Amino acid sequence: MKTNFSAGQITAYGFVAFGAIVMLAPFYFMFVFATHDNTAIMSVPPPMWFGNELSNNLAALIEYLPYFWKNLGWSFYVAAITTALNLLFCSLAGYAFAMFEFRYKKVLFVFIMGTLMLPAFLSMIPTALIMSILGWMNTPKALYVPMACGAMGIFLMRQYIGSAIPRELIEAARVDGCSEFGIYWRIVVPLIKPALGTLGLVVFIGQWNNFMGPLVVMNDMEMYTVPLALRALQGSTGLVPYGAIFSGVTIAVLPLMVMFVISSRKLIDGLTAGAVKG
Repeated sequence: MKTNFSAGQITAYGFVAFGAIVMLAPFYFMFVFATHDNTAIMSVPPPMWFGNELSNNLAALIEYLPYFWKNLGWSFYVAAITTALNLLFCSLAGYAFAMFEFRYKKVLFVFIMGTLMLPAFLSMIPTALIMSILGWMNTPKALYVPMACGAMGIFLMRQYIGSAIPRELIEAARVDGCSEFGIYWRIVVPLIKPALGTLGLVVFIGQWNNFMGPLVVMNDMEMYTVPLALRALQGSTGLVPYGAIFSGVTIAVLPLMVMFVISSRKLIDGLTAGAVKG
């Protein structure tokens, strides 16, 4: 079938294509620069295609950062634990705000949402003091415990549960004698899997890329997460090894790209759920 495109459609497609190129260009050059040495990376114009220095850059990365693979493991561990805690606590809180009526419910919810307006750096000193008092400095608990339940996750769960789960279903389960936690685990959780997938992906990516948290509570390079370890690499030598840095960034980004490609449809479905009424 012959398809005729109007001038407006062609213009719209052109803008979309241009935006895609602008968004993907940093990732492309990140992969390209990971295969070149410093001289090629700093040249004008920079290299536009892959080189043959990847193995040398990886060797330099391990030489300058002997704990890189351990740092990568710590990043995955902290991100996974933080994601699991957020899925549990945010879904429980969202279920309570959506389906229960209790005193000061609206005031408490407004207070939680108000925390989103606070700049993140305001919590740095209190977090460091609390972690120091608890004796958790330079341990993974100092990273995932303060981030175990976020206001945005509570808001997402409340909105999704309120729009996707009818109250009559909850009341029917109560009449049948199901406990409140049983209702949550057997009825609510299976019905909010798209929202859980969305929240899990967002939290995992945010914690994986977290730089300020480890900077405040981690003192030993062996306990650094990947973002902080790669930043420390810039100050460990007189000449900044850009090839090694780009190779490390490439390794750190690959898991996120794979996760996003696999779960991108779930992410869109979860974020748009309830936006259109049937």
